[in-house]
Amino acid sequence: MGKKLRNLIKFIGALLFWWVVITASWVALLGIAKAPVTFTMIQQRFEQGAIQRSNKSLEEIARPLPLAIIASEDQRFMTHHGFSSEQIKRSLGMKEPGFSLVEFVQSVAKKDPAKTAKRGKRTKGASTISQQTAKNAFLWPGRSMTRKGFEAWFTVLIETLWTKQRILEVYLNVAEMGKGVFGAEAAARHCFGKSASRLIASEAAIIAATLPAPRRFSCTSPSGYLRGRQQWILRQMSNVGDVLDPEVLAKRKAKLEAEERREAERRAKRRK
Repeated sequence: MGKKLRNLIKFIGALLFWWVVITASWVALLGIAKAPVTFTMIQQRFEQGAIQRSNKSLEEIARPLPLAIIASEDQRFMTHHGFSSEQIKRSLGMKEPGFSLVEFVQSVAKKDPAKTAKRGKRTKGASTISQQTAKNAFLWPGRSMTRKGFEAWFTVLIETLWTKQRILEVYLNVAEMGKGVFGAEAAARHCFGKSASRLIASEAAIIAATLPAPRRFSCTSPSGYLRGRQQWILRQMSNVGDVLDPEVLAKRKAKLEAEERREAERRAKRRK
């Protein structure tokens, strides 16, 4: 092995080492500090002239709002490790039960990002709450494979270094919930003129309903479509239950594991 090649390998190794150290330290620091000002907030500050934002701890936010977010955005948030195969399948239109590598490859091959972008549609339902938190807290606005790679790395870090409660707390403080409105407290005051600590289930559901397009949907004058999403979220909140309660979460984990076992058995029978 030539000297130049050895030096290159050493340089790349040192670069990777310091990348891991710096990013892990950054994530660890934000695990105990207040939720950060994000790149999207800065962008909106310049575009709108001002933004609404206020940090609150998870305990200061009424329980219905985090439960509405989980029911709407990522029902397996408390049981996965940052990535959800079910949500990836849904976003790619995969219909086979379980996870089939063949179907995954076929679905990716059929998907044409250029055509999707041209029609103004976005990939829906693939990102978990952990991925959205990583993206919102650490990365710049935009879409690219490079950014997606960084998002995956920061998702692994926050899932490793933060608790699920901390991930949810940061999400509830940095997510855009209206035009220039960031976080649960600002959203509650913008939509209902009250603190996030006083939100009831129907109010939490309407805030969660705007999240796919917070600059387009209005919580102050909700459309029929938004009202329909609100009712769907309320039903899902009932189905999922209060997964922030350890006993409820344990029962839900057992239920999901039983469903996965039955699904695996059905797939095994079909292969015979």
